[in-house]
Amino acid sequence: MGLLLYHTFLRLYSLGIRVASLWSPKARLWLSGRTIPLPQFTNKTIWFHCASLGEFEQGRPLLEAIKKLYPQYPVVLTFFSPSGYEIRKNYSLAEKVLYLPLDGSSRSTTFIKHINPAIVLWIKYEFWYYYLKELHSKQIPVLLVSAIFRPSQPFFKFYGKFWKRMLANFHQLFVQDKSSKELLAQINLLEKVTISGDTRFDRVIEITQQLKSLPEIEAFCLNNQVIVAGSTWEEDEEIWKHYTKKHPEIKFIIAPHEVDENNIREVLKRFPSACLYSELFKEKAGCNILIINNIGLLNKLYAYAHITYIGGGFRDSGIHNTLEAAAYSKPVIFGPVYEKFREAVQLIKCGGAVSIQSALELESVLDELWKNSNDREKMGNNSGTFVHQNTGATQTILHYIQENRLLIN
Repeated sequence: MGLLLYHTFLRLYSLGIRVASLWSPKARLWLSGRTIPLPQFTNKTIWFHCASLGEFEQGRPLLEAIKKLYPQYPVVLTFFSPSGYEIRKNYSLAEKVLYLPLDGSSRSTTFIKHINPAIVLWIKYEFWYYYLKELHSKQIPVLLVSAIFRPSQPFFKFYGKFWKRMLANFHQLFVQDKSSKELLAQINLLEKVTISGDTRFDRVIEITQQLKSLPEIEAFCLNNQVIVAGSTWEEDEEIWKHYTKKHPEIKFIIAPHEVDENNIREVLKRFPSACLYSELFKEKAGCNILIINNIGLLNKLYAYAHITYIGGGFRDSGIHNTLEAAAYSKPVIFGPVYEKFREAVQLIKCGGAVSIQSALELESVLDELWKNSNDREKMGNNSGTFVHQNTGATQTILHYIQENRLLIN
């Protein structure tokens, strides 16, 4: 029954993406990217797979550490989503960057034969039955990196036999926390589990250490109080509208999650006095609200903030990456939907973050933080300490690969 439902899902997904391609540029990219001929590797490769850009950034420190230790192995980097592929298709450490073909018996066999992996590393939330089955049958080790499991997932339900089979095909499961390990122990996978923590902590610290100045941002901020709101959606932006009007003395940098022209146009309607990053100082030179209309800048912008806000917390899908802001030892604020995100829960517990429910509550929190600089500094220090205390996942996984000789120099 599980396999039948899985086949149904694959067919419906394939059909749905073709229908969506009639109006969605992302869906068209998803389809066209999978028409590119596959390369053929005769030498063994290292295969990294990420669903999207966020997972790539999460796994990046491990990828770079492995490449440094084993430079003779070509790296094949795959994405499921266009949002990852389009941004990282020219990533310099990968011999090839590809879309992962949609799962299927023949497609998975063909793909694995072409890329010829010695080891496979999938980041966080990737479970594809036929790929895992084929890799397992060929005795190619597959590591799941920075995984986190919850009781609500199908692996732990009475109907989850099919999903459990997928997990059994992994060589090792590197999980973020003890509760994930305990859940996996309940389905007899304890011997495959290592608590490594989350490689995202390593990545965000790495970003802070490699920070280069952004003169145009420095000129915008000058000596003003600065708030950076990252990965915002409409719901986030709505609760900021009143506060930005009320405080023209504060500099606001808003980085929407979606930066296509249509969305940026809508953002500008909500903040009509704002200027765009792409047009900074060309027009509205005196503006106090800067809208970031490109990708790849956000993780550097938090360095210029006195207070940070992370978007997504007013949507069912939940908040975006809080660690990029916390790594700079900044106070972090986000909306009410955060319970599924372990790091957000922990940031609140350690006093490095606060969750708000409304625009009025946001204003109250901000007024208190501006009023008391010692509390603001303490909150920022708490967030930074939390990130530093949770680094080390990359080395844990790397040590496992070396100790078990999964790759050989």
